[in-house]
Amino acid sequence: MSGRFVLGLDTSNYKTSVAVVDRNLDIVYQSGQLLEVDKGTRGLRQSEALFRHIKKLPFLIEKIPVDLAGELEGVAWSNAPRPVKGSYMPVFLAGESVGRSIAATSGVQGIGFSHQEGHIEAIRSDCGLETEGPFLACHFSGGTTEILICSPRKRNHTLDTGVFYDIEKIGGTLDISYGQVLDRAGVEMGFDFPAGQALDDIVSDAAEMTDLLAPVKAMSGKVNLSGIDSQIKRVLQQGAAEGREAAFIHEIFERITCSIIDSLTQISAITGIREVLMAGGVSSSRWIRNRVKNSAAGSELDIRFGQPSLSTDNAVGIAILGGRYVWD
Repeated sequence: MSGRFVLGLDTSNYKTSVAVVDRNLDIVYQSGQLLEVDKGTRGLRQSEALFRHIKKLPFLIEKIPVDLAGELEGVAWSNAPRPVKGSYMPVFLAGESVGRSIAATSGVQGIGFSHQEGHIEAIRSDCGLETEGPFLACHFSGGTTEILICSPRKRNHTLDTGVFYDIEKIGGTLDISYGQVLDRAGVEMGFDFPAGQALDDIVSDAAEMTDLLAPVKAMSGKVNLSGIDSQIKRVLQQGAAEGREAAFIHEIFERITCSIIDSLTQISAITGIREVLMAGGVSSSRWIRNRVKNSAAGSELDIRFGQPSLSTDNAVGIAILGGRYVWD
């Protein structure tokens, strides 16, 4: 390991995360804890999530090995959901306040990036996507369903926030997110929030599939998901899937994945871009990953996934971006 390190902090809606990278931008430490959500509920208020981050973050930082923490050359944190003007969520104040404090008292550089940039960078660094031209990035998570055109660029030293990509939203949802559809379905079925992992475990072993839902139609890479959300709720409340829950979960995943494939195919045809990076918690689903990969096989699309652990919320991408800012 190198003698200098950069610390990354991410305080998203549902997870407190820390990571450390060395001068080679290799991960030398990472840790994270989910925020507790009361059973039967579908999330946390921002004030409650912020309070829980403030309680968890010091304990995660205390667990960082002393030889790493004592050799910091920079600190990076997530400061907003997306790298656009006006993007804001109070939860990110937890990581930013702690990050700024550590940077100031340690006499090292401190820099903020958006949570979305962290997701993109974590997967790009892991999956080996090295194109210097634009690529498509799918940010599919509990609160976000966006398909982006990302154009790498050199950092702007005049900015007080780090931006390594020109990012343009070109597709995704027009209402709720894929993650919300899955979480709401899971909670309705009695699973704890967030429910995506529990549903993914079930669908991975499901052999049969129901036919109770209408397809999700993609138009120029854009989808409406409130319709399937309402259908799922109605089916469950009416008991139409009783005794066939695994098969119904299978259908939910199939409808979602078909809309992802259709959206990417449409946007690739519009833009001519073939390289696709898949980020966000929904992209960590084993079932969705396998289904998307199999559908893309033999097509012109080059779809890249990273490790599932780097698809869910983490501070690795933020730490890597911080390292690039400090050492480039």
